[in-house]
Amino acid sequence: MTLTTVLLAQAAGPDPMMNIFFIVAIVFVFYFFMIRPQSRRAKSQREFLDNLQKGDRVITIGGIHGRISKIGDQTVLLEVDTNGTKLKVERSVISMEFTNAYHQAENASTATTNEAKA
Repeated sequence: MTLTTVLLAQAAGPDPMMNIFFIVAIVFVFYFFMIRPQSRRAKSQREFLDNLQKGDRVITIGGIHGRISKIGDQTVLLEVDTNGTKLKVERSVISMEFTNAYHQAENASTATTNEAKA
């Protein structure tokens, strides 16, 4: 190799295909680690809201606990205490995560109580 050949090889710079590869890799990472999990979570929340039924115990995003007494197209009527106090809220404010956590904690405390009685 002569000095001229080495200088010309260095002047050419990095391979443009490597730049394209890195851009494609970044898009791939964003899709599989950010976009896809978010769309799955949104689909799961949508299915949860579609399957709500009268009598279900739920928690809203704001932390209000209640039992569903009436379901409309876009709204839900929640009974929040034993005196019959009812709140009309949008379906979208019912939180799947809070509601599922509440039911898991409720089931765990019931199981613990039953074990203590036995």
